[in-house]
Amino acid sequence: MAARTEHEERVDGSPPVRRRSRHPVAAAVSLFGELLITGGLVLGLFVVYSLWWTNVLADREADKQGNSVRDRWAGGPGALDTRNGIGFLHVPAMENGEVLVKKGTDPKTLNNGIAGYYTDPVESALPSDEQGNFTLAAHRDGHGAKFHNIDKVKTGDAVVFETKDTWYVYKVYAELPETSKFNVDVIAPVPEESGVKKPGRYITLTTCTPVYTSKYRYIVWGELVRTEKVDRDRTKPVELR
Repeated sequence: MAARTEHEERVDGSPPVRRRSRHPVAAAVSLFGELLITGGLVLGLFVVYSLWWTNVLADREADKQGNSVRDRWAGGPGALDTRNGIGFLHVPAMENGEVLVKKGTDPKTLNNGIAGYYTDPVESALPSDEQGNFTLAAHRDGHGAKFHNIDKVKTGDAVVFETKDTWYVYKVYAELPETSKFNVDVIAPVPEESGVKKPGRYITLTTCTPVYTSKYRYIVWGELVRTEKVDRDRTKPVELR
């Protein structure tokens, strides 16, 4: 039997069906729509990776490195180790638990879900120094986002740094919600932009702002109010209880 053509009648006697070719413009629009949907899915997956999965990976690594530091502390007295972590930052207002602090602010270091103290362009003092500015940086989104809630830190809040043998308790006295990322004066040994004029024992927290961008920097300054020796039970200062 010969094959039907597109002009033949149907078996039930209804009019023949004509096959219409798709207009090139309609086909292009359809293809473009499919590409937009695919692109949206890819972008969505990238956002999930950047803002959630990198946090998961960073928190795992930070816990691993933090546990290593605490295990080393359990071994007894020893020299300051600026490579593997000098201590833990506690900022109750940020609700971020303890944050391991290591040397340097290279993104590869901070990507491990930790904070780093500056070695460049202005070298940070350490908490144990008789005077200077202990200057720290951490991510605000992705990779642990340890300073995500920095905007919740207000004047009068406590910032505590824990080392093997000492608790350093600082009190926040100034915040700067936005400044240029090139403004290095905010991490100067005497951060005059915060309102102080003479040497002291300061701490400065820095991170990117607005959230999910790196256009500007958010700054919080604190000043040391007291130190406490760590006892055998590592009893926390009242600010952390």
